[in-house]
Amino acid sequence: MSDSVTLHDIYLARSRIAGQAARTPLVLSQSLSTRFEAEVYLKLETLQPSGAFKLRGALNKLASLSAEQLERGVTTASTGNHGRAVAWAAKRLGARAMICLSELVPANKVAAIEALGAQARVIGRSQDDAFIEARRLVAEEGMALIEPFDDPLIAAGQGTIGLELMEDLPGLDRVLIGLSGGGLLGGIGRAVKGINPRVQVTGVSMEKGAAMIDSLAAGRPVEVEEEASLADSLGGGIGLDNRCTFALVREVMDDHHRVSEPAIARAMLHFFEQEKMLVEGAAVVGLAAIEEHALDIRGQKVVLIVSGNGVDAETLMRARTLTDYPAR
Repeated sequence: MSDSVTLHDIYLARSRIAGQAARTPLVLSQSLSTRFEAEVYLKLETLQPSGAFKLRGALNKLASLSAEQLERGVTTASTGNHGRAVAWAAKRLGARAMICLSELVPANKVAAIEALGAQARVIGRSQDDAFIEARRLVAEEGMALIEPFDDPLIAAGQGTIGLELMEDLPGLDRVLIGLSGGGLLGGIGRAVKGINPRVQVTGVSMEKGAAMIDSLAAGRPVEVEEEASLADSLGGGIGLDNRCTFALVREVMDDHHRVSEPAIARAMLHFFEQEKMLVEGAAVVGLAAIEEHALDIRGQKVVLIVSGNGVDAETLMRARTLTDYPAR
C-alpha cells in the first residue's frame, strides 16, 4: 500500500463511508463573524454518530478489512475520540474491539467507549504506553490494528471533510485545524489544496507536547513528553517510524500556531456561552489561535474545524477557573 494520500483516495473514502458517517453541517457563526470582520464558519464534526471526526477514518479503514480479520477483532491506542470511533464502527460490523488508553484520557471518554460495547484497557501514562499494549494484542491475539492517524486510509477518511468544505463553501480562504498526529490536517489539507491550492491551511497545537510541530522543526519524527491539557485529544506522539502523516503535513500545512491553556479555556467558554455548544478543548483551538495571536482574517471566508464533543461538566468548570472569560 502506498503511504501517500491522493485526492482520488479521498473520493474513494467518501464512497465507502457514505450512509454511515454524517455529512456534517457548515454553519456561519454570527458572533465570531462580527468580532473578526470576516465570514467565520463552524464545521460541526461534533454531530457525527460517535461525536467526533474520527469516525470517517475508522469506517474507511475497517471497510478494507477481510471477514477473517474482523472475526479476530480490532484494537487501537487512542486519546479518546479515535477509540470511540473504532468502537462505533466495530459494533456496526459485529467485530470485537479492544481500545487501549493511557491514564491521561478523561473518564467520560473511557465510559463512552465502553457504552458502545468495546473493551477499554487503561494502561500507562502516555499514548505510547497504550500503543505497546495494542501492538501486543496484534502480535499475540491476531487482532487488526486500526492506527489513529498514521495510515493512508485513515487520513483519506478524514479528508472527506475537505471535500464537503469545498462543495459547501467554494470561496474558502482559510481553514484552521487542530494538529496532533496529522491525519485530520493532512487529509483536509490534501483535499482542499487538491481543489484550490490557494486555500491557506493553518494547524493549531497546544503549547506543550506538540509532537508534530517539534518533529517538523527537527526534520524528523521525535519523541515528546505528553502532558495533561484541556485539548487532551491533541496529545501523544506521531511515531518515530511515521510513514504517512509527517510528510503529508509538511507538504500541505501553510502555517502553525501554539495556544496556551487559558486561550483554549476562553475558546471553550465562548462556544458554551455564545454558540450554545458543549465541545472539547481540541475542537476550539482554531478560535484560540485567532484570539491569542491576533490573526488578521478580516474579509476572509474562514472555517474552524469543531472536531469533537468529548467533554464533561467537570472539564468545563476547570476551563472556567483558567480564564477571565469573556476575552478582552
